[in-house]
Amino acid sequence: MTGAGVCTALALLLTGCSGSDGESGGGARTKNGDTTPLAGGPSVPKRPVPRGDGSEVPADFNGDGHRDLVLNDLVKAPDAIQGDDAGIGIVYGSGSPRGVDPAVRQTLSPTANGAATDGVLPAAFDAAATCDLDGDGFADLVVSTDPPYDGLGRPPVPLQLLFGGPDGITGKAVVLKIPAKARYGDDWPDHPVCGDFDGDGRPDLAVSASAGQVSYLRGPFSRAGAPKAATAPIPGGGPVLYAPTGKADTDGDGYDDLVHATRTHAPGEAAKGRLLLGGPQGPGEAGGTYTFKAVALPPAPKLPGADGEPTTDLLESADFLVTRTHQGEEKDLIALYAAKKGGKAPGHPVISFSTSIFLK
Repeated sequence: MTGAGVCTALALLLTGCSGSDGESGGGARTKNGDTTPLAGGPSVPKRPVPRGDGSEVPADFNGDGHRDLVLNDLVKAPDAIQGDDAGIGIVYGSGSPRGVDPAVRQTLSPTANGAATDGVLPAAFDAAATCDLDGDGFADLVVSTDPPYDGLGRPPVPLQLLFGGPDGITGKAVVLKIPAKARYGDDWPDHPVCGDFDGDGRPDLAVSASAGQVSYLRGPFSRAGAPKAATAPIPGGGPVLYAPTGKADTDGDGYDDLVHATRTHAPGEAAKGRLLLGGPQGPGEAGGTYTFKAVALPPAPKLPGADGEPTTDLLESADFLVTRTHQGEEKDLIALYAAKKGGKAPGHPVISFSTSIFLK
């Protein structure tokens, strides 16, 4: 786009006009150097998801070669504050320096996309992990839900799978099938972690079970939610499972590894866990202590309309660093920064927007 002072509607809403050549680049600057955000207000024009041919890029649901952004916490309309889960938002990736295009977005809800258990649709719907479970070149989404349970005996599996394709994620989820022989105890299967733990080139899933056991499910997975194979539960884990940050294969032996911990920790905070090293039979060999390093965050962007001090959380720190600044359930600001190495906090966001765009 050329011409001084000219912007598309999307660029104006997201980053403002830049000046002489009309390219918005990193965004308009206010006097204090902040990037002008979109925080509610006019709707960002919505465009269809571009069709892709498949890729090996992580979290690329439509297979166009660009990583997509998954958002769990979406703001609610004022008349829906006491309502059900607002669902999951996906902002599809783009080839621009901004990394994602908020005009290309999708909302996944329990009503439209959830699978019923005993005839009951879930009320909770939270993204838990992403990987290409069926090996077709399109990333898939593992969702955590809340199926009905009377408290007697073994609870149902709360994890559901949504499969990607050339048009992104479409259709209904299926319940993840965990064979009885791979379960242990009566705790809810939780904390799913993707990884190629057996080194065969296909993503597997590890899921927590009771008493530190781990349910290990070998990929690929069928569109009905079933793994290719499953083993008896693996001992020596912990109640909370994580993927290592950065390199999934921590010791470089060709097998992805698994981290377990006694409690959850917030992304980006320093914490310690223990390794279960991958191998030909999957994760199982103890690998010693694993340290999650703290991630330096930039100063929190101004949240328009906020009363008091808002909270900023780290959402992602892979190709880009993504934060969410929020207050209550009606105001938030997603900010995406170019990640910097060496523990340094990034500078200005390359794009910022409110999840209120999913209300439009």
